[in-house]
Amino acid sequence: MQAFIKWTLDSIRDEGAMLSWLEESRFEWTATTAQALKQIIAGKSIVLVTDENRQWFGNYIIHAINKASTDRPMISLVRIESLLPNYSTVNGEMLDMLDDMLSLSYKDEYFFWYIGRGNDKASDLPKSHDRSFLWLMDEDYQNAFTMRSYDPLLDIKLLQLYRQFDKALNAVLFGEVTIDD
Repeated sequence: MQAFIKWTLDSIRDEGAMLSWLEESRFEWTATTAQALKQIIAGKSIVLVTDENRQWFGNYIIHAINKASTDRPMISLVRIESLLPNYSTVNGEMLDMLDDMLSLSYKDEYFFWYIGRGNDKASDLPKSHDRSFLWLMDEDYQNAFTMRSYDPLLDIKLLQLYRQFDKALNAVLFGEVTIDD
């Protein structure tokens, strides 16, 4: 069984020049992704949160992660808006109530996957949890994969990251890779 960091480097290089940008950030990528994969393997549910500009990408993930052609166990994934349709307008005490509801509903067996700008209020709840999987734009944050929202190739890079995540998920679920290192 191959170590995740080595598998990631090989996977990036297998894609050729298309993913050369990710090779530079592979240590940041592997650290955050390994944490998320460990939680998925442990049976935790994912609560997906995006900022407004990445709503399209959240929809893409929802439709892609459990598609029939992925010959693997289904992943428990829910959009925050399906739990609270007006999430984008919620703040303060209502966020605390939402957090409590999630803790009760999922018995603390969940984590947030946030994709968006770090200064967006949609990031407040995911950033308040240590176990969140954060893909942040325009903010350096501990245990987060960071990108720039003004990158003209951002949408392509997001799709490439999802593909890498999906490949890593398969590799871990099918015992090709170990993430314990």
